[in-house]
Amino acid sequence: MMDFTVQKYRELLRALINSNYQFQTFEEFILKPEKKSVVLRHDVDLLPKNSLVFAQIQASKGIKGTYYFRAVPQSWDKKIIKEIADLGHEIGYHYECLTTTQGDVEFGIHDFESNLSALRTLSPVSTICMHGSPLSKYDSKDLWKTYRYQDYDIIAEPYFDVDYNQVFYITDTGRKWDGHKASVRDRVNTGVTRKFHSTSEIIDVLNANVFPDQVMFTFHPQRWNDNIIKWSKELVLQNVKNVVKRHLFVKKNL
Repeated sequence: MMDFTVQKYRELLRALINSNYQFQTFEEFILKPEKKSVVLRHDVDLLPKNSLVFAQIQASKGIKGTYYFRAVPQSWDKKIIKEIADLGHEIGYHYECLTTTQGDVEFGIHDFESNLSALRTLSPVSTICMHGSPLSKYDSKDLWKTYRYQDYDIIAEPYFDVDYNQVFYITDTGRKWDGHKASVRDRVNTGVTRKFHSTSEIIDVLNANVFPDQVMFTFHPQRWNDNIIKWSKELVLQNVKNVVKRHLFVKKNL
């Protein structure tokens, strides 16, 4: 059976529900983490309609997720942002300010302020998350070496405010669950070595009741399609991207 389909996503949610996880937004988890909790984080890099489908599926099951939107036309769809917020999900800012400003920290913080303010006209925003921008030489997390996001009424950023030795982090970066070699910046410091290749493997471990108690999933909904043509196109494009990103990662660490 094909992986990274909307149907497979539904199966994953069903397994999490059956395993009695509490679904928390990232904001809720930071403020009061449940003992057995899952955070469904969604990076809306492209195709925001795909994220809306995910949000609707979750809402139909009475669960919530967190959706981070980039300030670019490919992601920033005001109508969809409002729709997802109205479904009860958390909206956050997927910032890439040092990429946008070519590493200029002063312009970068102005870019951050402007985009955060604009997003807050559509929905409350209390958390942010860096967009990796793998083709850029700039890491937007470096903005916080000079400034403090807490000064903007931001309570947390996933790459700074989570202990990943306690919280299991798993991401579909590279359109695979074990795509760490194809990830330039979507990495966390953790001593956890457990790896999964397919969504079915994750579901099997959930059904066996041996999955970690506190988990953060990161999804890129543009990668999940039931339509075979769209699914195949994403597979081919992502495989090409992974080759490029692996090269960039090796070059970065030379």
